[in-house]
Amino acid sequence: MKEKLLLSGLYLLPTRLLSRWVGRFARTPFSRRVIPYFIRRFDVDLAQVEKPVTQYETLMDFFVRGLKEGSRPVDRDPVSVVCPVDGTVSQVGTIQGDNLIQAKGVDYSLEALLGGDKNDVNAFRGGTFLTLYLSPRDYHRIHTPVAGRVTHLTWIPGTLFPVNQLGVKRIPGLFTKNERLITYMETTAGRMALIKVGATNVGSIRVTYDAEIGTNRSGQKRMLRREYKVPPKEKGEEIGRFEFGSTVILLFPAQRVEWLDEIKPGSNVLMGQRIGRLQVSQV
Repeated sequence: MKEKLLLSGLYLLPTRLLSRWVGRFARTPFSRRVIPYFIRRFDVDLAQVEKPVTQYETLMDFFVRGLKEGSRPVDRDPVSVVCPVDGTVSQVGTIQGDNLIQAKGVDYSLEALLGGDKNDVNAFRGGTFLTLYLSPRDYHRIHTPVAGRVTHLTWIPGTLFPVNQLGVKRIPGLFTKNERLITYMETTAGRMALIKVGATNVGSIRVTYDAEIGTNRSGQKRMLRREYKVPPKEKGEEIGRFEFGSTVILLFPAQRVEWLDEIKPGSNVLMGQRIGRLQVSQV
């Protein structure tokens, strides 16, 4: 009964507006007073944070903090696929036709996830996917899992439901309802989609290759697509960040990537850690 009431409330809440307010507050100098509480509340490990806590001017500065050099070594094996973020594996597997798994007994459409572009959808039919959840305590910068070149981006407006366990289990097609920023790359594993999913209190999602792009903006109602000619990215290079946490979904074409056996729902992973391998014929 409590879950039903909570879900009903989520559908009624102006989550986009509330998230913008949270983002604005987190950028104010006053918000630095919240940092000690945030650290205690979410049990943030300070051992690898790049600066002393007192040097962060705002809560947002602390949230998107970098790490000390060497804290996240990147697996350099040419056939390795590395984790793009710190987080927890939510789901992993093969795209069955047009369907991906959201939670046990719940799936959603590849076409809906990618905004309906036929070329992008067809590239990933029968491919592999990995869904990673970032909790508030995690490092929130996003890195490339394989080397490659950014080709285009799709920004899909949507709502901002929470992407915690309750939201994932109880809101059908959650990842196709929430706002998404999708980076497409041509990589050593063929085409790759790195999907950054917005959520409640995510003030914005940013990318390093386009300073104009930032999600959860007032009045943004139409899908946006941009193409790029930018320098190639090395494996493990920073490509974006969440300004408050959410979910990343990775897509690869069929027969290009095999996930390691230990990468399964509930596994904790770190950026740069080996999570899969390129199929040998593709290297």
